[in-house]
Amino acid sequence: MSDSFKVFAQYLLPKQALTAFAGWVASRQRGRVTTALIRWFVGKYQVNMAEAANPDIGSYLSFNDFFTRALRPGARPLADATLICPVDGAISQFGTIEGEQIFQAKGHQYSTTALVGGDASLAAQFRGGSFATLYLSPRDYHRIHMPCDGRLLQMVYVPGDLFSVNPVTARGVPGLFARNERVVCVFKTALGPMVLTLVGATIVGSMATVWHGVLDRQNTLRQWHYEGQSAPVLLKKGEEMGRFLLGSTVVMLFPAGAMQFNPAWHAGGPVQLGQAMSAQGLP
Repeated sequence: MSDSFKVFAQYLLPKQALTAFAGWVASRQRGRVTTALIRWFVGKYQVNMAEAANPDIGSYLSFNDFFTRALRPGARPLADATLICPVDGAISQFGTIEGEQIFQAKGHQYSTTALVGGDASLAAQFRGGSFATLYLSPRDYHRIHMPCDGRLLQMVYVPGDLFSVNPVTARGVPGLFARNERVVCVFKTALGPMVLTLVGATIVGSMATVWHGVLDRQNTLRQWHYEGQSAPVLLKKGEEMGRFLLGSTVVMLFPAGAMQFNPAWHAGGPVQLGQAMSAQGLP
């Protein structure tokens, strides 16, 4: 099957219905049926259960419990760098934001304003800055952690499509990451403002953050403001900030001059939580 046909087929599929059904199945507690499904998934995608805090496949009550499993202590040591990689996955793209345009794939770009849900003043803070797009495959660990210390300022839920976010679709669907459903999290950090965006996709049942819980899928944009609260949301580098209930993509934005990427990074390369994302702090 050609890549173009795979992309075209996604325009025809009932993505919302498929995703709702997948979310329902993943949340069911069906005993042996659930265990069989997890065992099949582990075999098909070669999931390394030795890294899990609980490697016993039969002990997970639902597929969601398995998919959002914790890692065993020490499985992902944190590099001594200013910014660490927040997820396990692969580098889709990274680099400089050209004006307000983010490179998606050959022939495709999208704007920072579109990504953050239309807030031009927020997007302007990242003009000429840096971005990183990281893809989480089905086999990966699916919790998202902080790349640096941060104080939560704002969260925006942006409704949208549910295209797949795999590399084939990224090459074929214009503005993919700014048209799919997403959760935009804005932090204040020592490097300046930082945006960490969780992008939904086909079959992704839902997304969750540690301060809010699961975000229900809706058709309207919603915003939460946390600045000035008596109990601020403060997260340390390496702490969990959210998770995907099935795999997807994270897009990060940094202001101009705030960071330089690890010279070992390259598009398509594998990455793990805790590895150095920035060159700052490296020996």
